Amino acid sequence: MSLVSDTDLWLRRFHDEPQGDAPRVVCFPHAGGAASWYMPLATALASRAEVLVVQYPGRQDRRTEPLIDDVHVLAQRITDVVAPLRDRPLVLFGHSMGASVAFEVATALQARSLEVAHLFVSGRRAPQYPHDEKVHRLDDAGVIAEVRRLAGTDSRIFDDEELVRMVLPAIRGDYRAAETYRYRPGPPLTCPVTALTGDDDPKTTVKQAADWEERTTGPFRLRVFPGGHFFLTAHSKAVVELLSGATPGA
Repeated sequence: MSLVSDTDLWLRRFHDEPQGDAPRVVCFPHAGGAASWYMPLATALASRAEVLVVQYPGRQDRRTEPLIDDVHVLAQRITDVVAPLRDRPLVLFGHSMGASVAFEVATALQARSLEVAHLFVSGRRAPQYPHDEKVHRLDDAGVIAEVRRLAGTDSRIFDDEELVRMVLPAIRGDYRAAETYRYRPGPPLTCPVTALTGDDDPKTTVKQAADWEERTTGPFRLRVFPGGHFFLTAHSKAVVELLSGATPGA
């Protein structure tokens, strides 16, 4: 039986590695999300960056593995996988819960004296703001209603009872991770940080997104887009351009 490396277990690549010193962009899905959600972004960036997408346990090809419902534990596992990938400039991009995980990975890498070229945090309030939501404690109907409200998952999935049974544990576990996450104060990042948010996001105000600036001593930029929590879908071209310019010194 062949052995699967930690890199192959945790990271998905949807295109060939580009030539030269193009940056490596590691993407972190939202709560309930899977690596395939980033396939359009990876395709759009294929000629300009190597895109690797994190696949959390408990979904798709990892659906039989135990869920990790703690952001700090999840980030440490991913840090161990990403830390050796130092042959290209490393850019981290996380949306919603994925932004919290990406931030904690950037923090852990910095603690190991490993430099991140750029951190992008999307659709997530700055970590110093506590999360008091309790979606993970709702019954199945309540969890489904929340996911439908945010429009982050194809609603047709919830018309198929078998699919619902498959995806709900991962969604609930991720919501538990996102909603119980607490920022642990420590040294700020030194890398550039860009925060992206929708101007009508029910989960994050523009002020809460802007306050990511407090988490780095490096350059900070805030980009506000029209739209709600999943504004990325309608503004994918602009996001691709931002990531394309995320090289050291950009």
